[in-house]
Amino acid sequence: MDLYRIKTAFVGLQRLATLPEEDKQACIDAYKFFQRMQAGEETETADETRAVADYYKVLNNMLSIFDLEKLYIPPQLDESLGLYGNQLLCEQAVLEELDLDEPDESHLLDMGCGRGRISHYFASMTGGQVSGYNIDPDQIENAIDWAAECEMSDQLHFKVGNHHDPLEYEAGTFDGCFSFQAVWPFFKKEELDDHAQEMYRVLKPGARYACSEYLLTPYFDWDNEEHAALHRKFLPTLAATQSMYPADVCAALERAGFEILVSAPSKSEAWPLCEQKRNLIFMGRRAVRALEAIRVLPPWVEESLDLLQTGGEAWTTAEKAKIADLNWRIVARKN
Repeated sequence: MDLYRIKTAFVGLQRLATLPEEDKQACIDAYKFFQRMQAGEETETADETRAVADYYKVLNNMLSIFDLEKLYIPPQLDESLGLYGNQLLCEQAVLEELDLDEPDESHLLDMGCGRGRISHYFASMTGGQVSGYNIDPDQIENAIDWAAECEMSDQLHFKVGNHHDPLEYEAGTFDGCFSFQAVWPFFKKEELDDHAQEMYRVLKPGARYACSEYLLTPYFDWDNEEHAALHRKFLPTLAATQSMYPADVCAALERAGFEILVSAPSKSEAWPLCEQKRNLIFMGRRAVRALEAIRVLPPWVEESLDLLQTGGEAWTTAEKAKIADLNWRIVARKN
C-alpha cells in the first residue's frame, strides 16, 4: 500500500500542476461561494450543486496527495492504526450493519462513491456487485479505470449522478445502500424527502441503508454565536453546503417508509485523525511553497491548503465540544 500511496500522491501533484486555468478558477470561485453561503447569502440548489462539482474536481486531487483519496475522515477506532486502517474498520462496521443474507449474490449502491475505492473494498469483501454514482466526472473516470486495473469491471459499475435527481436505477435493484460523508451534507431540509423516497424505491424489501455521515448533534444551537462562528469556518472545509440534524434525516427516512434501527453518534471521535492530517498538510505546505517558487504549482494551492487548515482547526474545536459529528451512524430498513 505504501507504493500505491506514493504513486497516488505523485499523480495528484501532476494533475494539480496541469489543471486547466478554468478549472482552477472554478475551484476558487466555488470556495468563495461556500463562504458567502455561510455569511447568509441565499443560494439555489442548482448553483450549490455546480459549486460542489467544481470544488471536488480539484479537491480530490489535492487531498490524494495527503492520503485522503477516499475524501472522508473516519472515527479513530484503533489508536495503533492510521487514517487508512481506521477507514477500513469504519467500512467493515457499515458493511456489517447492512446484514446481507447472501453477500456473494448481493448488489449494493454506493451513494457519492468518489473514486470508487470504498465500492472496491465492499465488492472485495462480499464477492458481490457494487454500483456507485458521483457528481464529479473526474472521480468517476478514475473509479472506472481503477476497476479495470483491478480486473473487477464485472463487479464494479460507476456513473455520473446527482443526489438531487431521480436515481438512474430500476425499482428494487439493490440489496443495500450506503454512504460515507457524501449524502446528507448536500440537502436543504425541504429536499430530504425526495432523496429518501428514491433510496426506498431502488432498494429491495427488507434491504438496509447504513452510513457514517456528517451531521450536527442535538447539542448544536444555531442561536449560540460561538457554535455558528465555528460552523461558518468548518463547513466550507468539509466541501459541504448544508448541515442537518439526525432527527431531520431520520424523519425523512421514516416518511419514505423506512424503519430506523440505529441513529447514534460515532463510536469514537475523528478529531485525532483530523489533527494528524492537518499536521501532515502543514509539513506538506513547505514542499508546495518550493514547487510554487519554481512555478510547478500555482500560488492558489498554498492558499487553499491554508483555508483547509483553518477550517480543520475549527472542526476540531466543534467536535471536541460535541456539537458536530463527522461519522453519525444511521441504519434504516425498508419495510
